[in-house]
Amino acid sequence: MNTHRARRRRPLRLLGLVLALVVIAASGAGWWFYQRLDGNIRSVSIGARGGTERPDASGRTPVDILVIGSDGRTSAADCGLGGGCAHTGVQKGGGNADVELLVHIAADRSNATVLSIPRDTVTEIPACRDSATGASESGYRGQINSALRYGPACQVAAVHRLTGIPVTHYAQLDFSGVVKMSDAVGGVSVCVSDDVYDTYSHLKLSKGTHTLKGVAALEFLRSRHGFGDGSDLGRTVSQHLFLGAVLRKVKSGDTLTDPAAVYRLADAATKALTVDDGLGSVRALVALAADLNKVPTGRVTFVTMQTDPDPDDTDRVVVAPEARALFADIAGDRSLSAGSGAGRSTPSPVPSSPVPSSPVPSVPVSRIAVRVENGTGITGRAAAVAGALTAQGFGSGTVAGNAPRSAPTTTLGYGPGLREQALRTAAALGLPASRTAPGGGAGLTLVIGADWPSGTTYPGAALSPVPADGATARAHAATADRAGKCAQVGRYRTVSLDGVAMTPSQAYALAKDVPDSDS
Repeated sequence: MNTHRARRRRPLRLLGLVLALVVIAASGAGWWFYQRLDGNIRSVSIGARGGTERPDASGRTPVDILVIGSDGRTSAADCGLGGGCAHTGVQKGGGNADVELLVHIAADRSNATVLSIPRDTVTEIPACRDSATGASESGYRGQINSALRYGPACQVAAVHRLTGIPVTHYAQLDFSGVVKMSDAVGGVSVCVSDDVYDTYSHLKLSKGTHTLKGVAALEFLRSRHGFGDGSDLGRTVSQHLFLGAVLRKVKSGDTLTDPAAVYRLADAATKALTVDDGLGSVRALVALAADLNKVPTGRVTFVTMQTDPDPDDTDRVVVAPEARALFADIAGDRSLSAGSGAGRSTPSPVPSSPVPSSPVPSVPVSRIAVRVENGTGITGRAAAVAGALTAQGFGSGTVAGNAPRSAPTTTLGYGPGLREQALRTAAALGLPASRTAPGGGAGLTLVIGADWPSGTTYPGAALSPVPADGATARAHAATADRAGKCAQVGRYRTVSLDGVAMTPSQAYALAKDVPDSDS
């Protein structure tokens, strides 16, 4: 890949969990390089802003770590990868927490949950002061990722306030560290459902499986226009696929039995990390690695916090009602992995604030009737989707028909007082909540658009091996052992070539002169 293309890469905003995955390798490498690796690690204080973890009935304590990727350019390498430093130069600090992953390891180490918090979530940011810079804020309503401007402790406090989940550890990775770590493990295997060219992240891959290293891995992880509905929410699903592949790779015998690979990985990880004081040594990271290594990949569950559109800003989101149950399950140390009841931790008391103690309201699907209209021009589409709903137990009033006109995108309109029914219907079909809106008469009207030409599950929503219950509905839940799953390439016109909007697959076909990312 030429240097000019690499310099145009926008920064990777993810990858916190790699911290935990990578240090697994360190636990198998012996103790001889502790002192050398200790010198690589940077540490910060987060105080007690994240609350306190509660032990289970046996006195065992969960582990909760906020891992982030920021958009700061704090090194020459990061400026080269992220750009934007021509006028400012290398930054001393600041930036936004553009990717936030809350990693929960159960008290009995039988399972783990990785919760993605979308960066565009609007919430209440608590009053805070950065002890390092003196910058302070009296509190405001804004995006969750903006709290990092006032230091790591403020970002921890904001996530704790939003979720009610204790956060007692913090880790941050820089851009260049991700590149080095993907190389250190020999590349990460990912699959894409179709040809994809994201003209913004520059990710370009043909349909199928690829091994991504370096900048190519960074392109995959930051691609938001290539997958799902083209939003930051759709990107979290492909990120989870990547992280699951990293976890399987790092825990494989081929990685852990190769001393040179282990050292390269541990050296890259520790140089890339900024952690809280409690994790500020290789000894502490190895202890964390040992805990993580006890969790089978089938018991590591990736979820995305459920959101609804912000009524004040269509480009932002707010926490959805279903997320309250998800937060409560994580805070209560309850596993989200399918079939993981045996050996799971005895639930800890659920905090009373800010997570509501009352359950999320529920309407039985048998009481929900949906009019499904075909706006695709493809014979039988409405009947197929309506049949899928009735097969799931939706009401007998669910019927199919033709839309009055063709529709480019799928939408679900709902009448007064039916928002909850609309969200449950959308969850049953894998339809993003952003596709629901008031309107469509007194009931529910689902218009199948050209973006959904086949199948009975909305494109990009097939990755869900974990049963959708009150906690995981619309959370795109998936476990880390799900090898072979492909990131779903979007069917919207989310990218452009020469000023012409098109789908990522159309862009791939036309950009014959652009080399693939893994070439």
